[in-house]
Amino acid sequence: MEFSTFVFYFFATVLVVAGLRVITARNPVHAALFLVLAFFSAGGVWMLLAAEFLALTLVMVYVGAVMVLFLFVVMMLDVDFARLREGFWKYLPVGAVIGILLVIEMGLVLANGFGSKEMPAAAPTITSQTEPIQCTNNVCELGRVLYTEYAYPFELAALVLLVAMIAAVSLTLRRRSGPYADKRISPEEQIAVRSEDRMMLVKMASEKEVSEESATPAGTQTSGKERQ
Repeated sequence: MEFSTFVFYFFATVLVVAGLRVITARNPVHAALFLVLAFFSAGGVWMLLAAEFLALTLVMVYVGAVMVLFLFVVMMLDVDFARLREGFWKYLPVGAVIGILLVIEMGLVLANGFGSKEMPAAAPTITSQTEPIQCTNNVCELGRVLYTEYAYPFELAALVLLVAMIAAVSLTLRRRSGPYADKRISPEEQIAVRSEDRMMLVKMASEKEVSEESATPAGTQTSGKERQ
């Protein structure tokens, strides 16, 4: 057995086990950590398949950003998991049917993909003003296709993401009514704030003076020298 084959089976085994633990772990934090392990294993498999861009994107975007956000949300929110498990058996038949369909589709894709023995096509070239550039990896080929043939869909996707970001900011800064009406933050008031508005010095008596005053009988006064 070659070393690359052994590494592939190792990553595949870890990926399958981690995926099963994601859906069987009772602790949601453990499930999120197993999902991180599954992402790492999938990135290793893609690296063996010469898909370096997809592997690095999976590790940097999903593991570095999305899963960290998931962990923060899971650990900070007080979720009633007992209530979430109540509808498990209710939706189990639907989930089983969808799972069987996914397994059949994946089997068909794998059977058709590994059955062909055709040689891959030669790497295309990028025509520039100076000299043609030979694409030696899939990152170069992805950049060539993305910014030439699919330039307009790429810009359209960027515009959709921009609209989604503006909508999220607008929903956050909208004026609310009810119990959340006083939770809106005004940037103008935050910028115009002064130290005198935020901090107030209050002079209070020490515990010794308070205890001496409480021990003094009513109708008697103690001079300042006696207090000292």
